[in-house]
Amino acid sequence: MTNPTSNAPQLLDLYRVMQRIRSVENSLIKLFADGEVPGFIHLSIGQEACAAGVITALEPQDTFATTHRGHGHVVARGIGLEEFFKELMGRAGGMCGGRGGSMHVSDMQLGVLGANGIVGAGIPIALGSALAHQLRKTGGVALAFFGDGAMAEGVLHESMNLASLWKLPLVFVCENNSWSEFSPTERQFVAEVGKLASAFGLGFEQADGNDVLAVADAARRSLAAARSGTPQVLEFLTTRVRGHFEGDPQKYRPEHEAAAMAARDPLLLAANKLRAAGTEPAVLEQIAADCEQQVWQAIEASRADTAPTFADAMADVYTKQHAAVSVGGN
Repeated sequence: MTNPTSNAPQLLDLYRVMQRIRSVENSLIKLFADGEVPGFIHLSIGQEACAAGVITALEPQDTFATTHRGHGHVVARGIGLEEFFKELMGRAGGMCGGRGGSMHVSDMQLGVLGANGIVGAGIPIALGSALAHQLRKTGGVALAFFGDGAMAEGVLHESMNLASLWKLPLVFVCENNSWSEFSPTERQFVAEVGKLASAFGLGFEQADGNDVLAVADAARRSLAAARSGTPQVLEFLTTRVRGHFEGDPQKYRPEHEAAAMAARDPLLLAANKLRAAGTEPAVLEQIAADCEQQVWQAIEASRADTAPTFADAMADVYTKQHAAVSVGGN
């Protein structure tokens, strides 16, 4: 068990990352409600410990593919907030020119291979990146994030098989929030991810996904093992506070879950440990205030940016031949 006193400096750093993610996600609730963010967004409020604990354990050469609920992962990796918000708000200065939006955030310089709107689709991308690390001898590890809703996807099983066969430096990270869209996990997948890992000869560890120190410790062990040629599976039991998508009324959830979720808030749990270790409440309040300021400064800069031109928005989407056919109406 982790000691909050001896780990206070590390925990405070992780708390900063989680607070930064929470500030980003809370701002998106308002931006989406006000119509400033087009399309659907899927928030990761309640799952900040998974992102902070895993991503901050990565080395610079490491890579990862995230999911439709991946804002926390990219923020933890240090992605530029202005470029991030510009992308989600459809501005020209976004990292994908405002064309990708919430579910296609990427930054190859940071090893962010991209989010993906298709369940499980990032897993084989991470598998390919792990193979590249192995062939190029980069010393890097690739991570494949997925939710419990992807556990029945064939591509997960196929990727586990190949990772084991080829001894790839790959870590499969399951953020198990117990809900697959609108259905409890047990109603859509009968197996357990740990037994699935065992069937394919992969290392496995399960941890409390709302305890950021437990997440970070498990991530370090798994990354070290994968870097040595033994692919791993991590399962973090965590909490999805908001709906499957923003605006989901969540009428399918039992009423008693709300209180249980509030008690398991990863920021609350970390703050309690920090206060017990002697951290002054004013320090935590200042961290929250700083994060809020940084987020809203980035948002104001994004609001001032322009929308992409039609030509820029269409660039790299169609070849000239296809564009001509489309214009011709065929």
